[in-house]
Amino acid sequence: MTDRLTAGLISQAAERLRPVIRHTALEPNQRLSGLLGGQVLLKREDAQVCRSYKVRGAFNLIASLTDEERRRGVVCASAGNHGQGVAFACARLGISGRVYVPSTTPRQKRERIAALGGDRVEVVVGGGTYDEASGAAHADSEHTGAIYVHPFDDVRTMAGQGTVGLEILAQGEEPPHTVVVPVGGGGLISGIAVWLREHSPKTRIVGAEPAGAASMRAALDHGGPVALPELDTFVDGAAVGRVGDATFPLVKDLVDEVVAVDEGAVCTEMLDLYQTDGIIAEPAGALAGAAARELLPYASDGPVVCVVSGGNNDVSRYNEVLERSLVHIGLRHYFLVTFPQRPGALRHFLDEVLGEGEDIIAFEYVKKNNRETGPALVGIELERAGDLDSLLFRMKSGPLTVERIPPGSPLFTFIL
Repeated sequence: MTDRLTAGLISQAAERLRPVIRHTALEPNQRLSGLLGGQVLLKREDAQVCRSYKVRGAFNLIASLTDEERRRGVVCASAGNHGQGVAFACARLGISGRVYVPSTTPRQKRERIAALGGDRVEVVVGGGTYDEASGAAHADSEHTGAIYVHPFDDVRTMAGQGTVGLEILAQGEEPPHTVVVPVGGGGLISGIAVWLREHSPKTRIVGAEPAGAASMRAALDHGGPVALPELDTFVDGAAVGRVGDATFPLVKDLVDEVVAVDEGAVCTEMLDLYQTDGIIAEPAGALAGAAARELLPYASDGPVVCVVSGGNNDVSRYNEVLERSLVHIGLRHYFLVTFPQRPGALRHFLDEVLGEGEDIIAFEYVKKNNRETGPALVGIELERAGDLDSLLFRMKSGPLTVERIPPGSPLFTFIL
């Protein structure tokens, strides 16, 4: 196996994958085009086999194995989508496999892995994070001799994932000015970057990673891959604590910019994709669109392509998605309010503090009989984000002690 990714290997992967995967659409998006003031196109990998680009890399690697390696079987770690690709490949190629997933992987993804793999694949929960699941999968590989199928840090995986870039150039009427790619471990953006740098060197390549799991930004700042001390796993498809040793130098040398996107912005883009565009995107699938609308005000310079990397979202998560979005756009706020223990205190708050169109959406009151005051957690939703200053002024002018809970506060983890 070669240790260097080339455009030639991506071409070979495209031929290997041609009879297996879908040639997903590259379609204009009116909503984002209007927001950015120029043409924005979506590369719809949410409509891919297994509803994610991950099948490209997984299938390419497994299909490249020798007969002896296939007899040993395969093992992998996955937050969900890579496992589905491995399961699909195992069933298609008649190879046995085990997929280790962290406990944070949504049930919908675990069930899909089992369904795609059938009797060829076993799903194993291995730890609370992707990195813990990866450690368990590596231990399995060393113990059993099964081939480890890496989700990003393997040239064969990157070559398969790089076929997304090959398709983008083949489908567009003109080379894109900018391609925005979600970043987890770096496999997808590495593959796309290698292809674009050879075939469209002037295209700007931007990586978008979740702010709570910005491992590529940390690696670039550090000068090499480094483990994050903390990891927010909400954007589960891109929540990787340490980027790849093989992907990092490619991103460092070939990618123009890597940006961190607030999880709330991702949620807002998820909701807009669903409500306006009719696209069901998982959090990682909304990363590129969220980065484009938040951070890239230059669509007028030429076409911008956003890769919608996956659509495996658990519907039970939409309550949290809506909550995070409303907080991000400034319509929902939380406060600790100290009420005096006397009749009418709450009525005063409702009459004198709340304004027109402002609603209480959460209220938890802890009454202490031996105290003169009692604290309450109060959530308030506004009609317009600009109304916050007026609300804060009325709170400050009244007799109640009010403390705002900022979104970055540790207390906020108990609300979401």
